[in-house]
Amino acid sequence: MDFAFDARTEELRAKLLAFMDEYVYPAEAVAEEQRAALVSPWDTPAVVGELKAEARRQGLWNLFLPDAEYGAGLTNLQYAPLAEITGRSPHLAPTATNCAAPDTGNMEVLAQFADERQKKQWLEPLLAGEIRSAFAMTEPEVASSDATNITTHIERDGDDYVITGRKWYISGAMNPDCRIFIVMGKTDPDGADIRRQQSMVLVPRDTPGVTVRRAMQVFGYEDHSHGGHAEVVFDHARVPVTNLIGEEGGGFAIAQARLGPGRIHHCMRLIGMAERAIELMCRRAVSRTAFGKALAQQGVVQNWIADARVTVEQLRLLVLKTAWLMDTVGNKGAHTEIQAIKIATPRAVVGILDRAIQLHGAGGVSQDFPLAELYASARTLMLADGPDEVHQRSLARRELKKYL
Repeated sequence: MDFAFDARTEELRAKLLAFMDEYVYPAEAVAEEQRAALVSPWDTPAVVGELKAEARRQGLWNLFLPDAEYGAGLTNLQYAPLAEITGRSPHLAPTATNCAAPDTGNMEVLAQFADERQKKQWLEPLLAGEIRSAFAMTEPEVASSDATNITTHIERDGDDYVITGRKWYISGAMNPDCRIFIVMGKTDPDGADIRRQQSMVLVPRDTPGVTVRRAMQVFGYEDHSHGGHAEVVFDHARVPVTNLIGEEGGGFAIAQARLGPGRIHHCMRLIGMAERAIELMCRRAVSRTAFGKALAQQGVVQNWIADARVTVEQLRLLVLKTAWLMDTVGNKGAHTEIQAIKIATPRAVVGILDRAIQLHGAGGVSQDFPLAELYASARTLMLADGPDEVHQRSLARRELKKYL
C-alpha cells in the first residue's frame, strides 16, 4: 500500500486548499448573514452560487464520482485527501464543489443503474449543479436500521406505480431546488426473499400526492445549508413504471451499492472536521490564560491536543487503507474495512469535537464558533448510513465465522 499522493492528487489538493482559503472560509460568515435576510431560510444564499461558479471554473467539480464519463474520474484513494479538505467546512465546501450528500449518492446510483432517459432527465442537471435531490429510505414507524422493515408500498397499477408511505430525515428535501426523490419501498411485500421485496423509483417533488410536511431538527439545528432533513408523505403518489431504477426487487442491492461509497465519503470529511477542531483548539490554547498561565501550558489541554493528533493519524490511515482496498478489490472486498471506519471515525471525531468545545467554554456551544454545528453533524453520522451497532453486529459475525 502506497499512500503517497500522485501528481494529479497533489495538483488538486493545492488548488482546493487555495480555494478554501481564498473563497470558502471567508464565505462562511457571509452565508450566515445572507441567510438571515432571505425570504425563506431554505433558499440558497447568493454566495453559495458564487462559490459553485468559481469551483467549476477551477475544475474543482464532481470530484467524488469515479466514473470518468460523468465525474472527475478519481479513484477513492485520490479523492480521500480532497474530501478531507472539504470536510473542514462541511456546510459549504462540499456543496460548492458539487460533492455534497445526498446528491453524491444519488448521482452514483443514477450513473450506475439508471437508463439513458433517466440519466438525461435527472443525472445531467444534478451533475451540472442545476438541481438538488433527496434519498427517501428512512421511516418513522419501523426500525429503519434494518432496511427489510421498510413499509412504504410501491404498487403497480397499469403503466404506473402508486407510492404510499411516510419517510423522515430525508436530507435535502426542504431545499426548493430539490426536484427529485429516489424512493425505496416494497413492490413485493410478501416475496419469499426479504431482500428482493424492495425497489427504487424516481418521484419528482411536484408529483401530486407528495407532501414535504416539515423540517426535522438535529440537536435543535434545522441544517439549512444542506437543505434540511424533512418528513415526507407519499399519499398515492403516481409515477410511470418507466421511473423504476434498475429492476423490480433490486432496491436492496442498489441501496447497498449506494451506501458503501457514501460511508467512506462521510469518514473522509469527518477527518477534515477533526483537523479543523484541532486547529481551533490550538489557536484557543495559545490565546487564553487561566490561573496564571496560558491554556497551552495546562497539562490536561496538552493531553487533549496530543490525543487528538494521534487519533486523527490512526483514522486517516484506516480510511486510506479502505479507499485503496475499494479501488483494488472492490467494495465487497473492502466490506470489513468500510464497516470499521464507519464505526471508528464518527465516534472518535465526536470525542475530539467534545474536547474542543470544552476548551472554548461557553463559546464552544455558541454560534460564534463552528464547533457545536460540527458536533451535531458528527454525532448524527453515528446513526446515518446504518447505526454503529448494526455495523458492529455484522463485523463481529464476520470475525466469528472464521472460528465456526
